[in-house]
Amino acid sequence: MPSPSQPKILEPRWRTLDHCHDGAIPRYWQQWLEDRGSLTRRLVSASGGDFRVEILRQFVGLPTTVEARALRLPPQRRALIREVLLIGTGTPWVFARSIVPLATLRGKLRHLRQLDSRPLGELLFRDNSMTRDPVEVARIDGATLPDICAARGQTLWGRRSVFRLQGKPLLVSEIFLPGFNPQP
Repeated sequence: MPSPSQPKILEPRWRTLDHCHDGAIPRYWQQWLEDRGSLTRRLVSASGGDFRVEILRQFVGLPTTVEARALRLPPQRRALIREVLLIGTGTPWVFARSIVPLATLRGKLRHLRQLDSRPLGELLFRDNSMTRDPVEVARIDGATLPDICAARGQTLWGRRSVFRLQGKPLLVSEIFLPGFNPQP
């Protein structure tokens, strides 16, 4: 059983957008979940520039079974796991979990180990070699997120994509938190 500082691992049922039934995603959420552009860029704009990244934890460990499958990693293959809050106007808006296989962190991409509080999305969308697999969406049980997300008892929307830089994969999952309420 996970300790309070170690949340349950995310294991939602991810589906590509074309496998979601009409009306399954409320119209408001469609615009955020379906967008294939930089979420970071959109959040910076929606916050009027009052945006920051807070690192919750970053470590080398084992991805969940679902994450490893999305990345086509063999069992027990370790990766850099980074969990952050994307904060707009002083409020946590998004919990993001990135899984970067250690093989991806070699060569020119080794700088991904030292992102510090820089948004990963900013770096991804500046890289000309970046490609992105289809966006997948899911309903997330807020109890599976760290307590700082204040999401217990909530069902949240999330999205994820496998990105490739120079052909090397990494997985980014973004969960919209209860405090997410950007001005139009």
